[in-house]
Amino acid sequence: MAIVDEDIERLRSSVSIVDIVQAYVALRKVGRNWSGLCPFHAEKSASFTVREEMGRYHCFGCGASGDVFKFVQEIEHTDFVGAVEQLATKAGIQLRYTSGGESKERLRRKQLIEAMDKAVDWYHHRLLTSPDAREAREYLRRRGLAGDVARSFKLGWAPDDWDAMSRELGVAPDLLRDTGLAFTNKRDRMQDSFRARVLFPIFSDTGDPLAFGGRILPGSPDPAKYKNSPETVVYSKSRTLYGLNWAKADIVTHDQVVVCEGYTDVIGFHRAGVKRAVATCGTALTEQHVQILKRFASRVVLAFDADKAGQGAAERFYEWEQKYQVRVEVARFPDGKDPGDLSLTDPEALVAAIDTALPFLGFRLQRVLAGKTMRSPEERARLAEQAMAVVNEHPDVNVRKLYAGQVASHTGLPINDLVRLAEQPKLKPVVRVAPVRHVGAAENGEFVAVALLLQRWDDIAPWLMEELFAADVNRRAFAALAATGGVLDVALQAADPEAREVLERAAVADLDADPEIEAFNLISAAVRRELGQRLRITDSDEIREDSEARVQLEQLSSRGSPQIAGEWLLGWLKRRTGERG
Repeated sequence: MAIVDEDIERLRSSVSIVDIVQAYVALRKVGRNWSGLCPFHAEKSASFTVREEMGRYHCFGCGASGDVFKFVQEIEHTDFVGAVEQLATKAGIQLRYTSGGESKERLRRKQLIEAMDKAVDWYHHRLLTSPDAREAREYLRRRGLAGDVARSFKLGWAPDDWDAMSRELGVAPDLLRDTGLAFTNKRDRMQDSFRARVLFPIFSDTGDPLAFGGRILPGSPDPAKYKNSPETVVYSKSRTLYGLNWAKADIVTHDQVVVCEGYTDVIGFHRAGVKRAVATCGTALTEQHVQILKRFASRVVLAFDADKAGQGAAERFYEWEQKYQVRVEVARFPDGKDPGDLSLTDPEALVAAIDTALPFLGFRLQRVLAGKTMRSPEERARLAEQAMAVVNEHPDVNVRKLYAGQVASHTGLPINDLVRLAEQPKLKPVVRVAPVRHVGAAENGEFVAVALLLQRWDDIAPWLMEELFAADVNRRAFAALAATGGVLDVALQAADPEAREVLERAAVADLDADPEIEAFNLISAAVRRELGQRLRITDSDEIREDSEARVQLEQLSSRGSPQIAGEWLLGWLKRRTGERG
């Protein structure tokens, strides 16, 4: 099975690579390019570049590069057909196939998403209009979740009925089962999975409905307060964050994401104006979650009691900080208050809790030191020992020594003794990321010429030939382009890996260069190389021609008629190199 080539090209010309990349990466305009942090490796300074008119991206740190289809493939971990189909859906383009339509897997996924979409609408409409949802609407009103809030987050109501949704939705039983919306009961009949619960629909970061989280009403006899959809083909808890579809724009703006424990916490933050909040879906924060969040921000604020997780979680957080170059912080809430409550009673305190978030180690250390008595030398020594055990969880020796100073100041113990303890921790090894070498976009004239070939082929191509390129890799890149008439995609397929990397960088180079001047500079350099190799010639005709070449070389650099001199010298070079060939 393959997609018709004409449809692929139509799609390529219809979508903006900048728009697609910006759904995952915070980009800013830099000249004619867009720049941001690479989503494919951890970095602190932006080396990821997107060029709209070329339809290409390139990372000067890790070398990742390609077109809009390759980007979607890599970021979504899908194949080429899947990337094309995903982009076609966004662009509203109907694809044609050479043999039999979409793959079974993709067609199934589309069917499951459509079934979930119908269920979201059905449950939402039930909440807003059904008489049996009156108690649910009153409960939501008391929690500040009624009206526009319920509509914005598409909240729903599952009636206290065995199969109302299954009967009325108009979806095939196998789709109901595979989405977790219903199951086959002992009587071999479809039975709804959610009954008598307020429903919070869970969406992917791109807005596809994936699952539900359901909460009972106060006074319900059901012992399970919360019930969530099972994992399915479209829903993985370790890779899904509730609210990310609504929050990602604000996350990018503030370079910060707030991670909560529950759906109502997320909504409370949004209601208080902190619209960068998300929540895990019935699971602890995972490395996959951090990988996803790193696409949008470098600061992660934990808006829950992070101390409950203890040392095991601390080691994971410190590892993720180094591996993904993120900062993990902890919000400080008034005792006994959660974000959902504060959003109703004191929204300003909710905002302040985020603004005054502490680094994760600072938060844990404060928990150890706060409120402890130090009435005797023994108590001071014991508290210092407990505090240093927490400090020494951190993998960075300089961070440990600085916090050792805080412990010394608090307990009155000699700072040198505690610093020595900080220098000798018993830690598990932490994954470290090798430093990234950033490469400039235009390191020499040969590279500029290759880039101009891609951007202004007609203006510079007539002036160029392989012998003008002294660097072998640039020569091979030029040869690949010249052989295809400047068609980048074909040249990339023909080029060797090193030349391909040059072409990828050239495709996103932001240049303000005159093609003729750059070509004349290459011709001048090549003529000088050729003359330098011909100092011992004795043939009078060749000597006379070399003298003429020197005259023309001076003319090329003058304000007279460099174009005539350039043409003469280019012909001279072609004859000389042709004779050697």
